[in-house]
Amino acid sequence: MNFLYNILIFKATLLLQILSIFSKKLKLFFDGRKQTFSKIDVLKDENVIWFHAASLGEFEQARPIIEELKKNCNQYKILVTFFSPSGYEIRKNYNLADVICYLPLDSRSNARKFVEIVNPKFAIFVKYEFWPNLLNELKLNEIPTILVSGILREKQIFFKYYGGFMRESLKAFNHFFVQDRNSKGLLSSINFENVTIAGDTRFDRVSKILEQDNSLDFITEFKNNQHTIVAGSTWQEDEELLVNYINNEASEEEKFIIAPHNIKPEAILALQKSINKKTILYSAKADENLSEYTVFIIDTIGILTKIYAAADVAYVGGGLKTGLHNILEPATFGIPVVIGNNYDKFKEAVDLVNLKGCISICNQEEFSSILKKLKSDGNYRKLTGSINQKYIQENLGATKIIMNYLKTQL
Repeated sequence: MNFLYNILIFKATLLLQILSIFSKKLKLFFDGRKQTFSKIDVLKDENVIWFHAASLGEFEQARPIIEELKKNCNQYKILVTFFSPSGYEIRKNYNLADVICYLPLDSRSNARKFVEIVNPKFAIFVKYEFWPNLLNELKLNEIPTILVSGILREKQIFFKYYGGFMRESLKAFNHFFVQDRNSKGLLSSINFENVTIAGDTRFDRVSKILEQDNSLDFITEFKNNQHTIVAGSTWQEDEELLVNYINNEASEEEKFIIAPHNIKPEAILALQKSINKKTILYSAKADENLSEYTVFIIDTIGILTKIYAAADVAYVGGGLKTGLHNILEPATFGIPVVIGNNYDKFKEAVDLVNLKGCISICNQEEFSSILKKLKSDGNYRKLTGSINQKYIQENLGATKIIMNYLKTQL
């Protein structure tokens, strides 16, 4: 199976490299990896703690641990690797990491070279990234390795009769810090008992958001004390629902802030043109009386979290088709959160839908109906939001559990 895996990696690399000629994202994926080994070369002979995150969401789970390490163990250099361009491109300048780069593709030679250069004192994988050749190299070199904020599902290959090769790679982990009992039970079913249910470090991360100044003068001006719906990380399918509601059903007392996932100029222009209410772009806000506008399109990145602070209701995109984005950021502000119906892979969404702090919709009728109810019924809106905030507070502490372990190992 090891041989077949390596053949697959080789063929996939060739295929993706060809496809990168036609895809900007795949071009970033390959061109970025050309710089990996030159970037990590500066870490030779340093005391390095290596974090690997698939993308942006997993980075946010690593972030509270990185912050604590920098505060309490600053003798270590921090390396952060990403698999996906969407994570790397947004966080490539994160100031608490000493080196940020792409993870090399998981060939034997890449894995051997990477581990030899970095030689980390500790390796920390986030949530569900499992690369057999890299894990094997870490194990061969006796480098302590842990999984944090891990979540496992019965459908994963580890729990299939043919998954022996991947189960073997899990032996590289000295400890698993998982989010829930189900993950612990699944690991136990394949004879891994070095497991702690710690929860999700993102709760610690989003809770701290409340300690910072989240005010934005231009958002306050736009909101003008009116009922405001913030739609974050939206895709085209989300925006179709929003635009139809704005154009045909929204009341005069509602305002909308839309922060699309895709901020390419042509996509932003198409969105703006589709709305028949007075609409302003973030990039064109200078010298405008923002209070006169009904829709504010945020064609930049990095400020969505603070914008959620001004929301009366949040809609989080991706749940209709492409994959749900972060619902914990708006939830921490104690506001209702509306999402699509494709959320079963996100524990926090499953929990909050069950608790009724998060409302799932699957069509225009359900979308419009819940927005109208949340607008007209202040008591319902307040109760729904308070469920979300309470859920955040009840799930704090994962970072402390992991840091207590790391302090005994470093």
